[in-house]
Amino acid sequence: MKRTLKYYRIIWLKHDLSAGLSVFLVALPLCLGIALASGAPLYAGLLSGIIGGLVVSLISGSQLAVSGPAAGLTTLVAAAIISLGDYRVFLLAVMVAGLFQLLLGLLKLGGIANYFPSSVIKGMLAAIGIILISKQIPIALGYDQPDFWTSGFLNLFSTDSFFGNIQNFYHHITIGPILIAVVSLIVLAILQQPFAKKLKVIPAPLLVVVMGIILNIFFTNTGSDFSLKQAQLVNIPSNIFSAVSFPDFSNLFASADIWKYGIIIGLVATLETLLCVEAIDKLDKRNRITPINRELVAQGIGNMTCGLLGAIPMTAVVVRGAANIDAGAHTKLSAFTHGLFLLLAVLLVPFILNKIPYASLAAILLIVGYNLTKFKLYLNMWRLGWKQFLPFLITIIVILCTDLLIGVSIGLLISVYFIVQNNFKAEYKITKTELEGIETYYIKLNSNVTFLNKVKLRKTLDEVPEYSLLTIDGSESNFIDYDILEIISKYRSKAHDKHIELHLKEIEEVNVVDAH
Repeated sequence: MKRTLKYYRIIWLKHDLSAGLSVFLVALPLCLGIALASGAPLYAGLLSGIIGGLVVSLISGSQLAVSGPAAGLTTLVAAAIISLGDYRVFLLAVMVAGLFQLLLGLLKLGGIANYFPSSVIKGMLAAIGIILISKQIPIALGYDQPDFWTSGFLNLFSTDSFFGNIQNFYHHITIGPILIAVVSLIVLAILQQPFAKKLKVIPAPLLVVVMGIILNIFFTNTGSDFSLKQAQLVNIPSNIFSAVSFPDFSNLFASADIWKYGIIIGLVATLETLLCVEAIDKLDKRNRITPINRELVAQGIGNMTCGLLGAIPMTAVVVRGAANIDAGAHTKLSAFTHGLFLLLAVLLVPFILNKIPYASLAAILLIVGYNLTKFKLYLNMWRLGWKQFLPFLITIIVILCTDLLIGVSIGLLISVYFIVQNNFKAEYKITKTELEGIETYYIKLNSNVTFLNKVKLRKTLDEVPEYSLLTIDGSESNFIDYDILEIISKYRSKAHDKHIELHLKEIEEVNVVDAH
């Protein structure tokens, strides 16, 4: 036991302490920015990051994944807060999401992500990226009334939003935030280039935040008109825990929407987490594999804790996990350390956090949104063909026009349609020859023939002409559905009436009893 503790202490001091500090510097602005994009109190993003570090990391079986608020949930969280009308009621939905994930983990259903086509998942994330960008543009321009853009993407252009308030919007934009946002975007874009890897001594999000603070201090000290208003800066209470909202348990069964949003948030968070840990495992030089059901238990407990303590929901996040690996992390102690640093920052230096311009956070989120929906993604999906591109594109369009659940559901239906269509084509082959003047037909059943082939097989059999010879071969089939056997068995009497000579090869005939 002592040797184990000594080993982990050495690893922590040598590798995980510095890695945890690096992840903290990446996570701090992202926690604030994602809370901003979600329409939640800014402290809720920080609390989510703290819980992800201090709670989830200890329960999770992943050594390198780091959990916290995720850009992929911003649209859903914003919609849920608006729909439920009370942040304390929304926290109940977060707890339901955590309970849903916990049950998935306990019931060993971590493989759920494998049943979602990648085209639909990519479409969902691309749509989230578009909405994220649309909501950050006004903040980057200095607009300090966030309720102006709280609705979905298409609602931005309704009479109650953009077009209805265009004059109001014009009067609220200011030059200072625009300059900060533009400089931030340029820096972030440069640091994303391959040649800039050597320049990444300071994490890009932190560098942008520090630059924003310095620029605003310069504007203020020089008496410039570009200096930011208080409403354009982060505002975190000096005592964060006195401002925390707690769930209103009296409303737990007051609305079905609480449970609906809870399950949707839980499902999307589960998909994001499982995709993330798969990506992180591939980056792990030690080839360690994360137990996915244990990860869902950890995420479930984490999100239940988030709901209980007033935080927004979390997932395992690729950006944080990749930063953790790049910083040389060896064990989960680095994720725990990052959570500890977030807690200390909230307790000891909230006055520094309150100097961060919203425009800096908006610039970070604009890049995050762009990375989710970059043009290269659309080009790659197009090259894969219509069966991949169409579900991808329809998922995006429907999410933008309605909501995330409907969009994903429609995308799944389109994907299932292509699967069914392929099944119709693939499960049997028919060839036609002529032998001594007699038309001969040969139907070869493939490995699995299901009821999905029923309609087309019946039509094919009906098209076999009179006075011909027909062979149906099932010798290489692993499974032939009863519905198919029933159609073939029924066809024997029809073949006799049409003077068709029918031969069945390794196909079981069944007794057909018609229901009347």
